[in-house]
Amino acid sequence: MAQDSVPAGLLRRLGAMVYDALLILALWMATLFPLVAFTNAAATGPTIQSLLFLELFGFFAYFWVFRGQTLGMLAWRISLESTSGVRISLVQVVLRFVAALASFACLGIGYLWILFDPLKRGWPDLFSDSVVLYTPKNTPKTSS
Repeated sequence: MAQDSVPAGLLRRLGAMVYDALLILALWMATLFPLVAFTNAAATGPTIQSLLFLELFGFFAYFWVFRGQTLGMLAWRISLESTSGVRISLVQVVLRFVAALASFACLGIGYLWILFDPLKRGWPDLFSDSVVLYTPKNTPKTSS
């Protein structure tokens, strides 16, 4: 954990989620466009839904495991790591992903939990033994 990092708040996390949602939407459009264009039929059904779900998981798994942050998290200067201070494992990614889905399925209660937890942890953080940290911009030093 960086020395000047603090737990990320709800609004900063929601901002990163909006950025990531736009990226995922673009990814899904890039996937579905060729299917619709070349088959001249609607892309529906369990196979397509499974493909889009796997892309969703793959997006987060890749960025969380290999970078410690998604592109949305990068824009909002937040990062994800294990409570021990290292990048999270694939097992933690799966737990975090499932807990995030449960959080959304419960109308966001899992994320509103951040407002009441003294360490600003949501359900995904708690279930995956991870933390989301905000690193403020370095303030320039003034010369005297």
